[in-house]
Amino acid sequence: MAVTIKSNREIELMRESCRLLANIFEELGNSVKPGISTLSIDRLGEKLIRSCGCVPNFLHYEGYPASICVSVNDEVVHGIPRANRILHEGDIVSLDAGLIYKGYHSDMARTFGVGKISDDARKLIEETRNSFFEGVSKAKQGNHLYDISNTIDDYISQFGYGIVEDLTGHGIGTSLHEDPQIPNFRQKRRGLKLQAGMTLAIEPMINMGRADVEWLEDDWTVVTEDGSLSAHYENTVLITDGEPEILTLL
Repeated sequence: MAVTIKSNREIELMRESCRLLANIFEELGNSVKPGISTLSIDRLGEKLIRSCGCVPNFLHYEGYPASICVSVNDEVVHGIPRANRILHEGDIVSLDAGLIYKGYHSDMARTFGVGKISDDARKLIEETRNSFFEGVSKAKQGNHLYDISNTIDDYISQFGYGIVEDLTGHGIGTSLHEDPQIPNFRQKRRGLKLQAGMTLAIEPMINMGRADVEWLEDDWTVVTEDGSLSAHYENTVLITDGEPEILTLL
């Protein structure tokens, strides 16, 4: 496993890549309303990314056909935007996207409620977000990678939710996906020791029901096997010699 340690110059470029992406997500989140199509969200996202001189890193990545992953309700990740997929009051929608700024990638995801949503859906979104912050509290130099995984699992297990095991977080830098893989569920081993200069995309994917998922016929869209709602929360994080720096938070 070759985990890259970023130089000060590289860290500055990643900070700017992530800052731009976080600003774009502010606008994307405001666009999530009943009646909008998932394709409209994708087109807005691509326009915003290109308007700041950047490139959408999801577009054509291993064949993915869009710039923004738009996943609705029981879709966990990698939902493909479509003109006929319209958001309705009470839906929840996960947006996952990244961009490339001067050769450096950023990556983040958020789950939004569409209009008024159920208390159960709101709680799922909130606790998925909270599980990220529980996990990232362990993202410190000298700790081990799976301290993050185990802390996310410990937090989520109290709610009876399912933690997706078929997909993980990842390192990030000059490539969208670098070593290491970062599970969101308990591991028996400790994993590598964290060092300042590592940049990690930490991203709990949490189902209201069971953890099991399946891929649809488009070979991209991942859905919950039991049809339950799923939420996703992701940030790009820098390991420092002190507290972790969450690069995609404004």
